[in-house]
Amino acid sequence: MTDVPAAETKGSATAVPEAMAWDNRARRVVLLYVPLACFVLILLFPFYWMTVTSFKPNAELYDYKTYNPFLIGSPTLDHIYKLLFQTAYPRWLLTTMMVAVASTTLSLLSSVLAAYAIQRLRFRGSQYVGLAIYLAYLVPPSILFIPLATVVFQLGLFDSPLALILTFPTFLVPFCTWLLIGYFKSIPYELEECALIDGATRLQILRRITLPLAVPGLISAGIFSFTLSWNEFIYSLAFIQSSEKKTVPVAIITELISGDVYQWGALMAGSLLGSLPVAIFYSFFVDYYVSSLTGAVKE
Repeated sequence: MTDVPAAETKGSATAVPEAMAWDNRARRVVLLYVPLACFVLILLFPFYWMTVTSFKPNAELYDYKTYNPFLIGSPTLDHIYKLLFQTAYPRWLLTTMMVAVASTTLSLLSSVLAAYAIQRLRFRGSQYVGLAIYLAYLVPPSILFIPLATVVFQLGLFDSPLALILTFPTFLVPFCTWLLIGYFKSIPYELEECALIDGATRLQILRRITLPLAVPGLISAGIFSFTLSWNEFIYSLAFIQSSEKKTVPVAIITELISGDVYQWGALMAGSLLGSLPVAIFYSFFVDYYVSSLTGAVKE
């Protein structure tokens, strides 16, 4: 028998783990990083296109044979200047912010009370009430706005931001209530039982125990409500007629398009500036939003 040199045996032993490590890295790149990069690229490309179009002069926008459509040759602020100083865009932005904040606040107040009553008071048929509230969310807004239009006209709220503030909760409250029911369920009921024994009322328990523990769930519901209110189109188009009272999603479509003439620079600048408040809102509360998705209070 020939003896195998010790150095050769040691070299082949170390080569196997190195090959396995390389194989794991290659598999990780193919299965994780490549799909993730494609996903991020697809998500961010519309924002990149809006940004490029917002700062391109009209000569570059309509001449793709001479200029690269994905790059900016001579950046300009003409589109943003026109949007801010030659249209009512600041007023549209202020109206959209007011409607989104008011409808979100109203929806959260209603959803907290409804979710707490359904989950904690434990009356007969409470689970079916929660299911019915969630099923109400599945009704398309394109069907709801027809009867709501009659109510808005009868109350004299047509062409008023108050009409949007009162109608947006019709599709915000059901989902937020369903979301908070699940979050309240994860909070130990023993905490409230101890407070009841000490003489606390239900409102005191809700304000001092349940809501502080449910902050991630409240922020998650608030982000959802604010985003939908900000981007809502059908109700804003149906209930608002005056140009100065329109919200951003409706105004940039109806006011910046004249017949078949599309002012692409101003349209993209309006969409870009209109998406910034939502992005800033997300960035402040992203940690709470993630924690609401990963779990709540553990016993």
